[in-house]
Parts: sequence; C-alpha cells; structure tokens
Amino acid sequence: MLHTLIHSPYKTNIPLLISMLNKKDDFLALQDGVLIALTNSVFLDSIIFSSANLYLIQEDVYARGIIKNISSDFMLISYINFVSLTLKNKTQMVW
Repeated sequence: MLHTLIHSPYKTNIPLLISMLNKKDDFLALQDGVLIALTNSVFLDSIIFSSANLYLIQEDVYARGIIKNISSDFMLISYINFVSLTLKNKTQMVW
C-alpha cells in the first residue's frame, strides 16, 4: 500500500498513520508533509521505526528550503517516481 502525506504532520493523526504502516508499504511525503522528515521532528523516530519504505518529493523539500535538515532515512524522488509508486501500489491511503 502507498501512504501519502500531503498535510503538515502537525495537522495529521501521525500515530494512527504509523500504526497502519506495514514493512512492505511505501510512505511518500509531499507538499507540507515533507516536514515529517526534519531531523528535529517529534515524529521522525516513529516513522523510521515503522520499517516502511520512506520517500519525499524532492521539489517540495527544495521549495521549503529544508534540504540540509532532512533525515537520511528518506529517499528523495521526483514526481515521475511518484507515478511509479502509484503503479506499483494498487491501493493508496492519502493523509
């Protein structure tokens, strides 16, 4: 399953999201959702511990000027790779 976080993690039920992640799931943060990957985020340890594949849209990270503060546990991808993730995952959950 592909879980996409669009909104700020501070406006989302992150504990519920994390509880629904499985090892084989893909997690993609875009728009304000990329804030979850900040190295000082209160959610960072929990999302990393989920063992899901973690992705960020690189354009959204750069647009917010936070590239130097992003956890190395996340892979930066383009919108083209986002399309590939949607094709790989037949089911999706948008947060």
